[in-house]
Amino acid sequence: MYAEFKPGDRAGLGAESVCVPPRGPDLLSEVLQDLRLSNATYGRSELTAPWGIQIPFKEGVRFHFVAEGRCLMRSDGLKPVMMNEGDVVLLPHGSAHEIANDPTCATRPLAELEPALVGNGTYRLAAGGGGERSLIVCCTIGFEGPTANPLLEMLPSVIHVRRDEIRDSYIATVLGLMAEEVRTPRIGGATVMARLADIILTHIVRTWVESADAQLTGWLAAIQDPQVGRALAVIHRDPGVAWTLDSLAEIAGMSRSQFSRRFGKLLKISPTRYLALWRMRLATAWIRNNFMTVAEAASRLGYESEASFSRAFKRAMGIPRAS
Repeated sequence: MYAEFKPGDRAGLGAESVCVPPRGPDLLSEVLQDLRLSNATYGRSELTAPWGIQIPFKEGVRFHFVAEGRCLMRSDGLKPVMMNEGDVVLLPHGSAHEIANDPTCATRPLAELEPALVGNGTYRLAAGGGGERSLIVCCTIGFEGPTANPLLEMLPSVIHVRRDEIRDSYIATVLGLMAEEVRTPRIGGATVMARLADIILTHIVRTWVESADAQLTGWLAAIQDPQVGRALAVIHRDPGVAWTLDSLAEIAGMSRSQFSRRFGKLLKISPTRYLALWRMRLATAWIRNNFMTVAEAASRLGYESEASFSRAFKRAMGIPRAS
């Protein structure tokens, strides 16, 4: 999405060696940069009424786009969402859900409908009773390496983008390209659809943050703050650097005491505590998902040894390190 970030690229360098991020709206981009697409499962579903599908939980961001027709989306504990042609629904947490042509339709597990695999991570599905036709794009987007990105975690369970309410001309254009691609499948279509979904995801998240600007609290308010946000950005970009309260305050352009007070007011935690917890959250995700060993995680995060990392993990999390 933005400049590539590989965890720990600068581990071991002094804080003074790290570029200070810009002020202003690009602060959010500094945090979005670690959401790098690694894979996408793409499905083209041609469905005729009556139809209903049960879709299980899958880690990643789920995405449905109605290229033609309509679709009802429902999930436990959430208000049903009726999608019309041109609408998009985003499920940022990969929630289990159902889609159907109307509320009265019975649903069946996706696996029972036997979608046809036509490539690596690509399937086509044709099902239903022969009535009104709907053409739906379904994607699950995964990211490079296990991510612990706080922005995704705080997104709502469902984001519904209605075609007639889209103000971002770029989203409208990309959705138009996606609709054209799905109506006329061509060689390389799965790759094209994955890239389009990645772009749409970025724009929807950015639009959601901008539209929620007046109600921003906590982490979102902090990353948008022109001073505290600069310090947060370098923590996320370079978690392996030996950051101190003094070096972070200098990057924020504030005195040590001013920075500490403002950081604590926005995030209800001290800067050094936030840094420690962020490192341990990253390490837990990397290790549990077999992205790297404990020793590799310790090195990437700036610890001299596995033993020093284990001690830091116990101090931060109150339990022995992940294994």
